[in-house]
Amino acid sequence: MKHETAVYTHGHHESVLRSHRWRTAANSAAYLVGELLPHMRILDVGCGPGTITAGLAELVPQGEVVGVDSEPGVVDQARGEAERRGLRNVAFATADVHALDYPDASFCVVHAHQVLQHVGDPVGALREMRRVTKPGGIVAARDADFGGMVWYPDVPGMDDWLDLYRRVARANGGAPDAGRRLHAWAREAGFTDVRSSSSTWCYASPEDRAWWSGLWADRTLHSSYARLAVDGGHATQADLERIAGAWREWGARDDGWFSVLHGEILCRVPRVP
Repeated sequence: MKHETAVYTHGHHESVLRSHRWRTAANSAAYLVGELLPHMRILDVGCGPGTITAGLAELVPQGEVVGVDSEPGVVDQARGEAERRGLRNVAFATADVHALDYPDASFCVVHAHQVLQHVGDPVGALREMRRVTKPGGIVAARDADFGGMVWYPDVPGMDDWLDLYRRVARANGGAPDAGRRLHAWAREAGFTDVRSSSSTWCYASPEDRAWWSGLWADRTLHSSYARLAVDGGHATQADLERIAGAWREWGARDDGWFSVLHGEILCRVPRVP
């Protein structure tokens, strides 16, 4: 199998993991949880620090959840999250979504959150996710769509942030507008039973604004994204300082509001006749 990879734009700086650790099955996989049954075996692709994975494991107490990620260090963090919660039905491993080290038809559900926007071959990734899903099972994916992010008020520099991020992500082989493409990628991957939906995260309270603006200001200056932006010729350090300042200014505004649009798909694998 040809492995099509892309550079993970965000990297694993603390400002990135700060965001990832906030995610739960409730706030990031609500479109899927109604499909789960207590006995199911689930594969969580791109598990990150394991907070969604752990939430899924709590929903299938007689089943099992396996979380995989390409970064060994973050897999160790996920194991720690499961241990902290006292979960016994969850395991973790390193893996490449384009070549999952599991037999055909191994899982009832294969789930990926914010993964397909960062891989070089999302259609191939969906085919591989389908391969390890049992007939009658579900492949589920949710991805943000940066073209659908909206905010208020229009603080100078915020538009520059969005333009810069989309340019850097595309240069790294990613698809920052993945949310709107998920259903099309699924059909290209061979799925015929695809249910599409969308949902948002919204940051408007003083606490949420401070958290969201702070992590993006830090990410703009200190994460792999910052290095890739400068090394790739997309921005100067002065540009990054200005954009980080715009994030902080937006976060300090009492009327600040930010919405993140996500596309979602539930793809049913056909049963064998």
